[in-house]
Amino acid sequence: MRRARTTVPLAFPVALVVATGVIGTFFDRSTEIYFINALVSVSMVVALYVFVGNSGVLSFGHMSFVAVGAWTAGVLSVPVEEKPATMPSLFGFLGDTTVGNIPSLLLAALVGGVFALVAGLPLMRLSGLAAGIATFAVLEITSNILRYYEKIGPGLNVFSSVPETTDLQQAAIGAVVAIVVAFTYQVSRFGRQLRAARDDAPAARAVGISVYRQRLIAFAVSGALAGFAGGLYVHFLPINVDAVYLDLTFITLAMLVIGGMTSLWGAVVGALAVSGLDSLLAEAENGLGGVDLPAGSRTIVVGALMALVLILRPDGITRGREVSLGRLLRPRSAKEGAA
Repeated sequence: MRRARTTVPLAFPVALVVATGVIGTFFDRSTEIYFINALVSVSMVVALYVFVGNSGVLSFGHMSFVAVGAWTAGVLSVPVEEKPATMPSLFGFLGDTTVGNIPSLLLAALVGGVFALVAGLPLMRLSGLAAGIATFAVLEITSNILRYYEKIGPGLNVFSSVPETTDLQQAAIGAVVAIVVAFTYQVSRFGRQLRAARDDAPAARAVGISVYRQRLIAFAVSGALAGFAGGLYVHFLPINVDAVYLDLTFITLAMLVIGGMTSLWGAVVGALAVSGLDSLLAEAENGLGGVDLPAGSRTIVVGALMALVLILRPDGITRGREVSLGRLLRPRSAKEGAA
């Protein structure tokens, strides 16, 4: 029974991701792309949840770790013979090195985690609005470096010649890996201490918990998962620096808020639900069943939905709760009691 209580909150998000991957196999390639995008979004939102959900500190800068992961995996996986044509100004070791798909994802996670650790050393001393603004500053700095410093990437150009290896299977496996890592962290001693600090920081400090240290650990783990998601993203679509900037920041935050910011289940549900809505609206903007929405309708609808959820259900559609064995058995027990 104890093992079941522990594994149920993990089993349901994993099962939902696996079901999404299986359903996607029944569609043609043009529709399958939306399923892949939804599963990659799960990895990004789960990465964001690891820090924001457990610490209660809002971050506007996590797309910087996604971008760094995408640049790492993208630059290192382009064949050496094609780099001079697309990225002629690369540093020597970057221009002379090519790695495979899996190593590029692992390196993306490593670079994302190290970058988050370094950035978090000063930032994790901040709280509230100051922390959110500071993380947004990290996003601005990162975006401009990647945009104009062509020794580490294509600059303003679109990444080309990156092997498109993120198919439905790899996207689903990547999402499951992100969920397992996030769950392992949240049930660990570090995750429990950080949530205690989130709920009552003075009391946590009084019992010897270092709020700064726990936030820094979560920030680094979250950055590693975001870098990993960035690697999946660059192996899925030919992106440029604008693809991992403000629009992606907004949509991932909306997914987390709508699903439920304080639970892993909410992060997964929000990512899949909003991604599905976004894909449907994208088709409607191009003309779907006689409906032809104006360009930009997706952002307007998702923004309005996020505002509505914050007003009517601030904890998200899952109320920020995990799926638990007690909640699953409670209706049955109530019926047996009535009988």
